[in-house]
Amino acid sequence: MEKFEKHIEIVEPITAVDALQQDTGLAKQQLKIIMQKGAVWLSRNHSTQRIRRAKKMLHKNDRLHFYYDPHVMNEQPPKAELIADESAYSIWFKPYGMYSQGSKWGDHCTLYRWAEQHLKPQRPAYIVHRLDRAASGLMILAHQKKVAAQFAELLQQRKIHKHYRVKVEGIFPHREISCDLELDDKPALSHFTLLQVDESAQQSILDVSIESGRKHQIRRHLSSMGFPVVGDRLYGNKDSEMDLQLLAYSIAFNCPLSAESKAYRLDCE
Repeated sequence: MEKFEKHIEIVEPITAVDALQQDTGLAKQQLKIIMQKGAVWLSRNHSTQRIRRAKKMLHKNDRLHFYYDPHVMNEQPPKAELIADESAYSIWFKPYGMYSQGSKWGDHCTLYRWAEQHLKPQRPAYIVHRLDRAASGLMILAHQKKVAAQFAELLQQRKIHKHYRVKVEGIFPHREISCDLELDDKPALSHFTLLQVDESAQQSILDVSIESGRKHQIRRHLSSMGFPVVGDRLYGNKDSEMDLQLLAYSIAFNCPLSAESKAYRLDCE
């Protein structure tokens, strides 16, 4: 089956799965799986939200949106690792290949969906910040909307401190240096500290911190400096067979609920 989408106007009360079956001709069991994977949306009263419950009752003037992409549906999420469960929020290790955020075509391979399905007791999960699909490392998930908003405020105030470990191509010539190259016509500032040089491989290991969160900021800044991240097929060696060597290994903040100082760190050795 090829990629397609449907937008269904509801003219009488009906369950979501029945409306989908009538319009798509797909089996109910298949539709239930597609709904669980986050590819069905409901527009009602000027609001559009993802729905997963097959027996959700729809009303006249509702509009159902169905997005089917076999490539997305067939993806399998890698396993995320719970680092700390703080009840109202949690800290996770996001592996290479897992998404931070879903799309209209599905969200079953995202970190937040993994958390919703594996945390006990079960809770909703909201992303606080993003990490590239090709990158790995520590991420915060909030389990209440108000807590997500509090973390968002900390981010805006630059009170969440993150450090990254990257391996780059080339012998990095600076012990410490910053890059303030604008990205997408917006200010962006990254700080790089040289940790180790591998002369034989002609590669360097850097510690990185950033003061803004532009898309692919670290990767783009390093590429612009002539030191692309190892495994970066987008901004570096397009033929590389390695995974992206970018790890978010440290995160620290004052808990927005208790004001207690919190710090989480991965062993990079």
